[in-house]
Amino acid sequence: MAVVALVGSGLVAGQAEGTGGHSSLKPVVTGLNGPRGVAAKGSKIVYSVGDGSVYEAWGYATNKGIKKLGTVPGGFPPAIDTDRWGRTYALTGAGGEPGQPLPPGGATLFRMRPGKAPLAVANIAKYQAHDPDPYNLADEPTESNPFGVAALRDGTVLVSDAAGNDLLRVWPNGKIKTVARLKPRVVKAPAEFGGQLMPAEAVATSVTVGSDGYYYVGELRGFPATAGTSEIWRIKPGSVNAVCDPLKPNKGNCKRYADGYTSIVDLAGGPHGTIAVVELAKATWLAAEGPSTEPVIGSLYLQYQGRNHKAGYKKELAKGKLVLPAGAAINKWGDVFVSSPLFGPGAIYRIK
Repeated sequence: MAVVALVGSGLVAGQAEGTGGHSSLKPVVTGLNGPRGVAAKGSKIVYSVGDGSVYEAWGYATNKGIKKLGTVPGGFPPAIDTDRWGRTYALTGAGGEPGQPLPPGGATLFRMRPGKAPLAVANIAKYQAHDPDPYNLADEPTESNPFGVAALRDGTVLVSDAAGNDLLRVWPNGKIKTVARLKPRVVKAPAEFGGQLMPAEAVATSVTVGSDGYYYVGELRGFPATAGTSEIWRIKPGSVNAVCDPLKPNKGNCKRYADGYTSIVDLAGGPHGTIAVVELAKATWLAAEGPSTEPVIGSLYLQYQGRNHKAGYKKELAKGKLVLPAGAAINKWGDVFVSSPLFGPGAIYRIK
C-alpha cells in the first residue's frame, strides 16, 4: 500500500496554533511547505519539507540558526533521522500511485552531505523486488514504499516499508537484511463498508529505537482503515526474519507492545521508556481522502512503558490542535517536537 497516495493534497490544512491537552505549541521553524520528518539531537533540530529538502536549526529560537543540508529526489518530504555522530539520513518513498514506475531517486536511503550531493546508500525498491511480502493482500507483493527510518548506534539504519509491510536493516555499504515482517490483521469494517470482518494489511509506516535498545514499529492499518486497530510492535535487536503476528502477539522476537491506535505515521523514542506516537488523523487516514474541506485533526501521544515491557498509560499532547501531523522527535531532555501539517503551510513546533 503506497501511503503517499493515501492522503489528498486538496485539503484546507491550516497551521496549528494555541494550546490543548495541558501543553502549548511553540514554533521553532515557521513558513514551511509540507513539513514532515523531524529529528532532535541535543540543541539541534533536523527537519524535511515537501520539495525533498532537509534542514537543521540550532537552538529553539524561532527561525534562527537554519542551515540547508541538501535535497533528495522523490517528490515527497523524506523521512529523516540523525545518528550519534551527527550524520543525517533521508529516506525517499514511492512518490506516486501503486504500480506506477518509481521516480528517479525514489525508494532510496540517502546520507546527507552538506555542500555536496546526498549519497545514495541503498536502493530499497531493488531489494524488495527480490524479497516479496508473503502476507501481501493488495497490489504487487514486491512493491516498495519505504516510509520510516531510524539510525542505530552501530552505524546501520532501520527502514520500515509501508508497502512491503516489513522492517529492514541497512548497512553503510548498502547491504540489506529483513528484520521482521508484519502480518495482516482481521478487523471489523466500518458500517459504511459493510461492517463485516475482513483482513487488513499492517502498513509499516514508522520505526524508532526505544531507550531499552529495542526496535519499535508502528502501523497505519490498510483498508478499511478501522479506527483503533493500529499496533506498535517491539522487536528484539539483531533479529532476522522475525514475524509480527496479531494472532500470536506474545511469541517470538516480535511482540505486540501497544494496541488501540489509529493511522500511525511516526514514532520517536525518548528517555525513560517514552515513545511519541503520531496519528495522521483521529478519524483514520480515510478522513484525509474524503470530500470535506475542514482541517483533518490528528494526534500526538506520549506512550509510557509499563510492566513486562508492555505499554503503560499514554498522554495526548496539544489535543485537538494538530492538523495532519506527520513527524515527531524527542531530545535527551524529554522535549517533544512535531511537524504539522503534512500538506500546505506549516511549521516545526516544540511542545511545552
